[in-house]
Amino acid sequence: MAAASDEFYRINKLPPYVFAVINEMKARARHDNLDVVDLGMGNPDGATPRPVVNKLLEAARNPRNHRYSLSKGIPQLRAAITDRYARNYGVTLDPVNEAIVTIGAKDALAHLMFAIVGPGDIVASPNPAYPIHQYGVIMSEGHACTLPMPDAATFLTHLEDLYKSAHPPKIVLISFPHNPTTTCVDLDFFKEIIRLAKHYGSWVIHDFAYADICFDGYKAPSILEVEGAKDVAVEIFSLSKSYNMAGWRVGFCLGNAKLIGALARIKSYLDYGVFQPIQIASIIALRECETETTKICAMYQKRRDVLVKGLNRACWPVEAPRGSMFLWAAIPERFRALGSLEFSKLLMEKALVAVSPGVGFGPMGEGYVRFALIENDQRLRQATKSIGKFLAS
Repeated sequence: MAAASDEFYRINKLPPYVFAVINEMKARARHDNLDVVDLGMGNPDGATPRPVVNKLLEAARNPRNHRYSLSKGIPQLRAAITDRYARNYGVTLDPVNEAIVTIGAKDALAHLMFAIVGPGDIVASPNPAYPIHQYGVIMSEGHACTLPMPDAATFLTHLEDLYKSAHPPKIVLISFPHNPTTTCVDLDFFKEIIRLAKHYGSWVIHDFAYADICFDGYKAPSILEVEGAKDVAVEIFSLSKSYNMAGWRVGFCLGNAKLIGALARIKSYLDYGVFQPIQIASIIALRECETETTKICAMYQKRRDVLVKGLNRACWPVEAPRGSMFLWAAIPERFRALGSLEFSKLLMEKALVAVSPGVGFGPMGEGYVRFALIENDQRLRQATKSIGKFLAS
Protein backbone atom coordinates (compact mmCIF):
# COMPACT_ATOMS: atom_id res chain seq x y z
CA MET A 1 0.00 0.00 0.00
CA ALA A 2 1.46 3.36 -1.00
CA ALA A 3 2.30 5.83 1.77
CA ALA A 4 0.15 8.93 1.97
CA SER A 5 1.81 11.97 0.42
CA ASP A 6 2.91 14.72 2.78
CA GLU A 7 2.52 17.26 -0.01
CA PHE A 8 -0.63 19.37 0.32
CA TYR A 9 -1.64 21.53 -2.63
CA ARG A 10 -2.67 24.75 -0.87
CA ILE A 11 -0.19 24.47 1.99
CA ASN A 12 2.62 24.31 -0.55
CA LYS A 13 1.55 27.72 -1.86
CA LEU A 14 2.33 29.33 1.50
CA PRO A 15 5.87 30.46 2.39
CA PRO A 16 7.46 29.74 5.77
CA TYR A 17 5.95 31.93 8.47
CA VAL A 18 8.65 34.57 9.03
CA PHE A 19 7.15 35.76 12.32
CA ALA A 20 7.57 32.25 13.79
CA VAL A 21 11.34 32.81 14.05
CA ILE A 22 10.89 35.77 16.41
CA ASN A 23 8.13 33.96 18.32
CA GLU A 24 10.44 31.00 18.95
CA MET A 25 13.23 33.30 20.18
CA LYS A 26 10.76 35.06 22.45
CA ALA A 27 9.53 31.74 23.88
CA ARG A 28 13.09 30.57 24.58
CA ALA A 29 13.99 33.85 26.29
CA ARG A 30 10.93 33.71 28.52
CA HIS A 31 11.66 30.08 29.33
CA ASP A 32 15.03 31.34 30.59
CA ASN A 33 13.21 33.94 32.74
CA LEU A 34 14.34 36.86 30.60
CA ASP A 35 12.03 39.88 30.48
CA VAL A 36 11.02 40.38 26.84
CA VAL A 37 9.04 43.48 25.85
CA ASP A 38 6.75 42.10 23.15
CA LEU A 39 5.91 44.69 20.47
CA GLY A 40 5.42 42.12 17.74
CA MET A 41 1.88 40.84 17.20
CA GLY A 42 -0.92 43.44 17.05
CA ASN A 43 -2.79 41.84 19.95
CA PRO A 44 -4.67 44.43 22.09
CA ASP A 45 -3.81 44.18 25.78
CA GLY A 46 -6.77 46.16 27.17
CA ALA A 47 -9.96 44.84 28.75
CA THR A 48 -13.23 44.57 26.87
CA PRO A 49 -15.75 47.17 28.14
CA ARG A 50 -17.48 45.93 31.30
CA PRO A 51 -21.08 46.29 29.96
CA VAL A 52 -20.18 43.96 27.09
CA VAL A 53 -18.75 41.33 29.44
CA ASN A 54 -21.77 41.58 31.72
CA LYS A 55 -24.16 41.05 28.81
CA LEU A 56 -22.15 38.03 27.68
CA LEU A 57 -22.47 36.45 31.12
CA GLU A 58 -26.19 37.13 31.21
CA ALA A 59 -26.81 35.76 27.71
CA ALA A 60 -24.62 32.69 28.27
CA ARG A 61 -26.82 31.63 31.20
CA ASN A 62 -29.84 31.35 28.89
CA PRO A 63 -30.02 27.85 27.37
CA ARG A 64 -31.85 29.21 24.32
CA ASN A 65 -28.58 30.86 23.29
CA HIS A 66 -26.65 27.57 23.34
CA ARG A 67 -28.09 26.34 20.03
CA TYR A 68 -26.81 26.96 16.53
CA SER A 69 -27.03 30.59 15.55
CA LEU A 70 -27.31 32.12 12.04
CA SER A 71 -24.32 32.13 9.69
CA LYS A 72 -25.28 35.69 8.63
CA GLY A 73 -25.49 36.86 12.24
CA ILE A 74 -28.59 37.61 14.27
CA PRO A 75 -30.79 40.43 12.87
CA GLN A 76 -30.36 42.68 15.94
CA LEU A 77 -26.57 42.67 15.55
CA ARG A 78 -26.76 43.44 11.83
CA ALA A 79 -29.11 46.31 12.66
CA ALA A 80 -26.69 47.58 15.33
CA ILE A 81 -23.76 47.79 12.90
CA THR A 82 -25.83 49.51 10.19
CA ASP A 83 -27.08 51.98 12.81
CA ARG A 84 -23.46 52.73 13.75
CA TYR A 85 -22.59 53.44 10.13
CA ALA A 86 -25.53 55.82 9.90
CA ARG A 87 -24.41 57.67 13.05
CA ASN A 88 -20.68 57.78 12.37
CA TYR A 89 -20.47 58.08 8.59
CA GLY A 90 -23.91 59.10 7.35
CA VAL A 91 -24.10 55.84 5.38
CA THR A 92 -27.44 54.06 4.93
CA LEU A 93 -27.21 50.26 4.80
CA ASP A 94 -29.89 47.57 4.58
CA PRO A 95 -29.22 45.17 7.49
CA VAL A 96 -30.87 42.31 5.57
CA ASN A 97 -28.99 42.46 2.26
CA GLU A 98 -26.01 44.76 2.84
CA ALA A 99 -24.59 43.48 6.13
CA ILE A 100 -23.27 40.16 7.38
CA VAL A 101 -21.59 39.16 10.65
CA THR A 102 -18.29 37.30 10.30
CA ILE A 103 -15.94 35.47 12.64
CA GLY A 104 -13.55 38.42 12.71
CA ALA A 105 -12.10 40.33 9.77
CA LYS A 106 -9.92 37.41 8.65
CA ASP A 107 -13.00 35.24 8.16
CA ALA A 108 -14.62 37.95 6.04
CA LEU A 109 -11.51 38.41 3.89
CA ALA A 110 -10.63 34.75 3.41
CA HIS A 111 -14.14 33.49 2.69
CA LEU A 112 -15.02 36.43 0.45
CA MET A 113 -11.93 35.54 -1.59
CA PHE A 114 -13.11 31.91 -1.82
CA ALA A 115 -16.55 33.13 -2.89
CA ILE A 116 -15.62 35.58 -5.65
CA VAL A 117 -12.08 34.80 -6.88
CA GLY A 118 -11.59 32.28 -9.67
CA PRO A 119 -8.43 30.72 -11.16
CA GLY A 120 -6.15 33.47 -12.42
CA ASP A 121 -8.37 36.37 -11.38
CA ILE A 122 -6.17 39.39 -10.65
CA VAL A 123 -6.52 40.98 -7.22
CA ALA A 124 -4.54 44.21 -6.78
CA SER A 125 -3.39 45.26 -3.34
CA PRO A 126 -0.61 47.31 -1.74
CA ASN A 127 2.71 45.82 -0.75
CA PRO A 128 3.71 45.54 2.05
CA ALA A 129 0.40 44.34 3.48
CA TYR A 130 -1.26 42.22 6.13
CA PRO A 131 -0.46 38.63 4.98
CA ILE A 132 -4.07 37.43 4.47
CA HIS A 133 -4.52 40.15 1.83
CA GLN A 134 -2.03 38.38 -0.41
CA TYR A 135 -2.31 34.75 0.65
CA GLY A 136 -6.10 34.72 0.85
CA VAL A 137 -6.00 35.43 -2.89
CA ILE A 138 -3.37 32.76 -3.56
CA MET A 139 -5.27 30.10 -1.60
CA SER A 140 -8.35 30.98 -3.67
CA GLU A 141 -6.47 30.29 -6.93
CA GLY A 142 -6.32 33.98 -7.82
CA HIS A 143 -3.30 36.02 -8.88
CA ALA A 144 -2.13 38.45 -6.20
CA CYS A 145 -0.80 41.53 -7.96
CA THR A 146 0.96 43.57 -5.29
CA LEU A 147 1.71 47.21 -6.03
CA PRO A 148 4.32 49.25 -4.16
CA MET A 149 2.96 51.71 -1.62
CA PRO A 150 5.63 53.99 -0.25
CA ASP A 151 2.69 56.41 -0.06
CA ALA A 152 -0.97 56.40 -1.12
CA ALA A 153 -0.44 58.54 -4.23
CA THR A 154 2.23 56.18 -5.59
CA PHE A 155 -0.05 53.19 -5.07
CA LEU A 156 -2.85 54.98 -6.92
CA THR A 157 -0.55 55.73 -9.86
CA HIS A 158 0.50 52.08 -10.12
CA LEU A 159 -3.15 51.00 -9.89
CA GLU A 160 -4.12 53.31 -12.76
CA ASP A 161 -1.30 51.82 -14.84
CA LEU A 162 -2.49 48.29 -14.03
CA TYR A 163 -6.03 49.14 -15.13
CA LYS A 164 -4.68 50.39 -18.48
CA SER A 165 -2.57 47.25 -18.99
CA ALA A 166 -3.53 44.05 -20.80
CA HIS A 167 -4.35 42.42 -17.45
CA PRO A 168 -6.54 44.74 -15.33
CA PRO A 169 -7.63 43.64 -11.85
CA LYS A 170 -10.98 42.03 -11.12
CA ILE A 171 -10.73 43.16 -7.50
CA VAL A 172 -8.89 45.91 -5.62
CA LEU A 173 -8.17 45.03 -1.99
CA ILE A 174 -7.09 47.95 0.21
CA SER A 175 -6.91 48.85 3.90
CA PHE A 176 -6.61 52.29 5.50
CA PRO A 177 -5.34 53.12 8.10
CA HIS A 178 -2.90 50.63 6.70
CA ASN A 179 -1.21 47.70 8.39
CA PRO A 180 1.79 47.66 8.53
CA THR A 181 2.80 51.04 7.04
CA THR A 182 0.22 53.14 8.99
CA THR A 183 -0.57 55.11 5.78
CA CYS A 184 -3.80 57.11 6.06
CA VAL A 185 -5.96 58.54 3.28
CA ASP A 186 -8.75 61.07 2.82
CA LEU A 187 -12.11 60.67 1.12
CA ASP A 188 -10.79 61.96 -2.22
CA PHE A 189 -8.50 58.93 -2.42
CA PHE A 190 -11.49 56.62 -2.05
CA LYS A 191 -13.45 58.63 -4.61
CA GLU A 192 -10.71 57.94 -7.15
CA ILE A 193 -10.65 54.23 -6.27
CA ILE A 194 -14.41 53.99 -6.77
CA ARG A 195 -14.24 55.98 -10.02
CA LEU A 196 -11.62 53.61 -11.44
CA ALA A 197 -13.52 50.51 -10.31
CA LYS A 198 -16.73 51.70 -11.93
CA HIS A 199 -15.00 52.74 -15.12
CA TYR A 200 -13.17 49.45 -15.59
CA GLY A 201 -15.81 47.15 -14.07
CA SER A 202 -14.04 45.79 -10.99
CA TRP A 203 -14.88 45.21 -7.33
CA VAL A 204 -13.35 46.94 -4.30
CA ILE A 205 -12.83 45.46 -0.83
CA HIS A 206 -11.76 47.81 1.96
CA ASP A 207 -10.45 46.33 5.21
CA PHE A 208 -11.36 48.93 7.85
CA ALA A 209 -9.90 47.16 10.91
CA TYR A 210 -8.37 50.37 12.36
CA ALA A 211 -11.36 52.61 11.69
CA ASP A 212 -11.35 54.15 15.17
CA ILE A 213 -7.61 54.21 15.95
CA CYS A 214 -6.78 57.67 14.58
CA PHE A 215 -4.64 60.42 16.09
CA ASP A 216 -4.12 64.19 16.15
CA GLY A 217 -7.66 65.03 15.05
CA TYR A 218 -7.61 62.78 11.99
CA LYS A 219 -10.81 60.78 11.34
CA ALA A 220 -10.51 57.86 8.94
CA PRO A 221 -13.24 57.94 6.27
CA SER A 222 -15.32 54.92 5.31
CA ILE A 223 -15.14 54.04 1.63
CA LEU A 224 -18.93 53.67 1.76
CA GLU A 225 -19.19 57.45 2.27
CA VAL A 226 -18.38 57.85 -1.43
CA GLU A 227 -21.54 58.35 -3.47
CA GLY A 228 -22.31 55.15 -5.38
CA ALA A 229 -19.66 53.12 -3.55
CA LYS A 230 -22.16 50.37 -2.76
CA ASP A 231 -22.43 49.68 -6.50
CA VAL A 232 -18.95 48.12 -6.49
CA ALA A 233 -17.55 48.01 -2.93
CA VAL A 234 -17.75 46.33 0.44
CA GLU A 235 -16.06 47.31 3.69
CA ILE A 236 -14.90 45.00 6.45
CA PHE A 237 -15.14 46.29 10.02
CA SER A 238 -14.12 44.52 13.21
CA LEU A 239 -14.76 44.97 16.93
CA SER A 240 -11.23 43.73 17.70
CA LYS A 241 -9.35 47.01 17.94
CA SER A 242 -12.14 49.55 18.42
CA TYR A 243 -13.58 47.80 21.47
CA ASN A 244 -10.68 45.64 22.76
CA MET A 245 -12.54 42.53 21.57
CA ALA A 246 -9.85 40.74 19.54
CA GLY A 247 -10.44 37.33 21.11
CA TRP A 248 -14.21 37.56 20.68
CA ARG A 249 -13.88 37.22 16.88
CA VAL A 250 -16.66 39.50 15.70
CA GLY A 251 -16.45 41.31 12.38
CA PHE A 252 -18.73 42.54 9.63
CA CYS A 253 -18.81 42.84 5.85
CA LEU A 254 -20.94 45.74 4.63
CA GLY A 255 -21.97 47.26 1.33
CA ASN A 256 -22.64 45.77 -2.11
CA ALA A 257 -25.55 43.32 -1.85
CA LYS A 258 -24.18 40.95 -4.54
CA LEU A 259 -20.86 40.51 -2.72
CA ILE A 260 -22.62 40.18 0.65
CA GLY A 261 -24.88 37.52 -0.89
CA ALA A 262 -21.89 35.58 -2.22
CA LEU A 263 -20.20 35.65 1.18
CA ALA A 264 -23.44 34.62 2.91
CA ARG A 265 -23.88 31.69 0.56
CA ILE A 266 -20.39 30.28 1.04
CA LYS A 267 -20.55 30.80 4.82
CA SER A 268 -23.84 28.88 4.94
CA TYR A 269 -21.83 25.81 3.96
CA LEU A 270 -18.98 26.50 6.39
CA ASP A 271 -20.30 27.71 9.77
CA TYR A 272 -23.31 28.54 11.92
CA GLY A 273 -22.01 31.93 12.94
CA VAL A 274 -20.54 33.30 16.13
CA PHE A 275 -21.71 31.90 19.52
CA GLN A 276 -24.99 33.72 20.09
CA PRO A 277 -24.18 35.21 23.54
CA ILE A 278 -21.13 36.86 21.95
CA GLN A 279 -23.35 38.36 19.27
CA ILE A 280 -25.82 39.64 21.87
CA ALA A 281 -22.99 41.20 23.88
CA SER A 282 -21.60 42.77 20.69
CA ILE A 283 -24.87 44.66 20.26
CA ILE A 284 -24.15 46.37 23.60
CA ALA A 285 -20.68 47.34 22.36
CA LEU A 286 -22.07 48.98 19.24
CA ARG A 287 -25.00 50.69 20.97
CA GLU A 288 -23.59 51.72 24.34
CA CYS A 289 -19.78 51.78 24.30
CA GLU A 290 -18.83 54.44 21.79
CA THR A 291 -17.10 56.47 24.50
CA GLU A 292 -14.88 53.44 25.16
CA THR A 293 -13.52 53.60 21.61
CA THR A 294 -12.45 57.21 22.28
CA LYS A 295 -10.62 56.14 25.45
CA ILE A 296 -8.94 53.26 23.66
CA CYS A 297 -7.80 55.57 20.87
CA ALA A 298 -6.41 58.08 23.38
CA MET A 299 -4.44 55.28 25.05
CA TYR A 300 -2.86 54.27 21.74
CA GLN A 301 -2.00 57.89 20.94
CA LYS A 302 -0.24 58.26 24.30
CA ARG A 303 1.70 55.04 23.70
CA ARG A 304 2.60 56.21 20.21
CA ASP A 305 4.04 59.42 21.65
CA VAL A 306 6.07 57.52 24.24
CA LEU A 307 7.49 55.14 21.64
CA VAL A 308 8.28 57.83 19.07
CA LYS A 309 9.97 60.04 21.67
CA GLY A 310 11.96 57.11 23.07
CA LEU A 311 13.18 55.88 19.70
CA ASN A 312 14.19 59.35 18.58
CA ARG A 313 16.08 59.82 21.86
CA ALA A 314 17.79 56.48 21.15
CA CYS A 315 19.05 57.95 17.84
CA TRP A 316 16.57 55.95 15.78
CA PRO A 317 14.67 58.62 13.79
CA VAL A 318 10.99 57.71 13.29
CA GLU A 319 7.83 59.60 12.36
CA ALA A 320 4.61 59.55 14.35
CA PRO A 321 1.78 57.69 12.57
CA ARG A 322 -1.67 59.26 12.20
CA GLY A 323 -3.52 55.98 12.56
CA SER A 324 -3.45 52.23 13.41
CA MET A 325 -1.88 50.63 16.48
CA PHE A 326 1.56 50.35 14.89
CA LEU A 327 4.73 52.24 14.13
CA TRP A 328 6.52 51.43 10.86
CA ALA A 329 10.21 52.17 11.22
CA ALA A 330 13.01 52.13 8.68
CA ILE A 331 15.92 50.07 10.02
CA PRO A 332 18.83 52.30 11.15
CA GLU A 333 21.21 52.81 8.24
CA ARG A 334 24.18 50.91 9.62
CA PHE A 335 22.06 47.77 10.18
CA ARG A 336 20.06 47.90 6.95
CA ALA A 337 22.27 45.46 5.09
CA LEU A 338 21.34 42.76 7.61
CA GLY A 339 17.74 42.69 6.39
CA SER A 340 14.66 43.00 8.56
CA LEU A 341 14.59 39.41 9.86
CA GLU A 342 18.21 39.38 11.02
CA PHE A 343 17.85 42.85 12.53
CA SER A 344 14.70 41.75 14.40
CA LYS A 345 16.59 38.74 15.73
CA LEU A 346 19.38 41.06 16.85
CA LEU A 347 16.89 43.29 18.73
CA MET A 348 15.55 40.20 20.49
CA GLU A 349 19.01 38.94 21.39
CA LYS A 350 20.63 42.23 22.46
CA ALA A 351 17.71 44.39 23.65
CA LEU A 352 15.07 41.78 24.55
CA VAL A 353 12.51 43.61 22.41
CA ALA A 354 10.31 41.68 19.98
CA VAL A 355 9.21 43.42 16.76
CA SER A 356 7.84 42.17 13.44
CA PRO A 357 10.30 42.02 10.52
CA GLY A 358 9.04 44.00 7.54
CA VAL A 359 9.75 41.21 5.06
CA GLY A 360 6.98 39.20 6.73
CA PHE A 361 4.51 41.61 5.15
CA GLY A 362 5.90 41.12 1.64
CA PRO A 363 9.14 41.81 -0.23
CA MET A 364 8.50 45.55 -0.29
CA GLY A 365 8.50 45.55 3.51
CA GLU A 366 12.20 44.75 3.55
CA GLY A 367 14.24 47.44 5.26
CA TYR A 368 11.58 48.08 7.92
CA VAL A 369 10.29 46.66 11.19
CA ARG A 370 6.85 47.08 12.73
CA PHE A 371 6.29 48.01 16.38
CA ALA A 372 2.86 47.23 17.88
CA LEU A 373 1.59 49.53 20.64
CA ILE A 374 0.56 46.65 22.89
CA GLU A 375 2.59 47.35 26.03
CA ASN A 376 1.99 50.08 28.61
CA ASP A 377 3.96 53.33 28.79
CA GLN A 378 6.44 52.01 31.35
CA ARG A 379 7.23 48.94 29.25
CA LEU A 380 7.61 51.07 26.14
CA ARG A 381 10.14 53.27 27.94
CA GLN A 382 11.95 50.12 29.06
CA ALA A 383 12.03 48.93 25.44
CA THR A 384 13.38 52.18 23.99
CA LYS A 385 15.97 52.44 26.74
CA SER A 386 17.20 48.91 25.94
CA ILE A 387 17.22 49.68 22.23
CA GLY A 388 19.16 52.88 22.91
CA LYS A 389 21.84 50.95 24.82
CA PHE A 390 22.07 48.40 22.01
CA LEU A 391 22.37 51.05 19.29
CA ALA A 392 24.98 52.98 21.31
CA SER A 393 27.08 49.84 21.71
